[in-house]
Amino acid sequence: MKRENWKELGVDILVDIAASILIAVGVYNFALHANFPVAGFSGIAIICYHLFKIPVGIGTILLNIPVAIFCYKFLGKNFFLKSVKSMIISSAFIDYVAPLFPVYEGDRFLAALCMGVLCGVGYAMIFMRGSSTGGQDFISVSLKKIYPHLSLGIITFGLDIVTIILGSVLVFRDIDGLIYGIIVTYLMAFVMDRIMYGIDEGKMTFIITEHGKEVADQIDEYSGRGSTILQGRGSYSGQEKDVVMCACNNKQMYTIKKMVRQIDPKAFTIIMESNEVVGEGFKESVE
Repeated sequence: MKRENWKELGVDILVDIAASILIAVGVYNFALHANFPVAGFSGIAIICYHLFKIPVGIGTILLNIPVAIFCYKFLGKNFFLKSVKSMIISSAFIDYVAPLFPVYEGDRFLAALCMGVLCGVGYAMIFMRGSSTGGQDFISVSLKKIYPHLSLGIITFGLDIVTIILGSVLVFRDIDGLIYGIIVTYLMAFVMDRIMYGIDEGKMTFIITEHGKEVADQIDEYSGRGSTILQGRGSYSGQEKDVVMCACNNKQMYTIKKMVRQIDPKAFTIIMESNEVVGEGFKESVE
């Protein structure tokens, strides 16, 4: 058991390092010198850098202390300790590793795009390991536990808007910078949700037909996907019908739709987006 724990810790540290490089480059090499407000505690740390010349990484750690104390009861010991580790690594990379790379001094819009993608990927990698970079992440995860129906990307986006407006008013005083900050925030939230919930996306279909067994057999034969046959009844006609439910990837759905039309032209087919499918043939369930 101890060996597995050490192995998991090693993987966590490697992921933290890779993610911290992306975050540090996004914050320091693209955002810090592009003069647009950045969301989250990194954004507040950048404000402190411009106003008081406090290094961004150190400022992030100082800002995290009161928030960590306040949110500790919502986080749990394991998540809290892992987050402290990730926070220290990412903050150190911002102050000591990112300055080793050249600073981008080109178009601000491209800087905003690069920062949004890099930080979105980095933060998603850390979240997927059951950790965070502290600060606003502590607040986001605490709100996620209180309101589990909200996605982390949406929570982060809402909190980030406050930081962007604060940065625009106190430091940059630039309407274009405000717009770039909003673009970065939206892009970061989109990338986070896409990586965390969209890697295993696919389609979900409900096929209402009188030939449920035949449809299910053909789905299995042509796409290799299992399905579930539910019993349904028309509200108007009162007629008993089969409802075939099947999850598949985007490419397989075209074949299934075509096959259903051949078996039962009168079948009623509902196709929906499925952000994530966990189970046999898709992403394995993780305890």
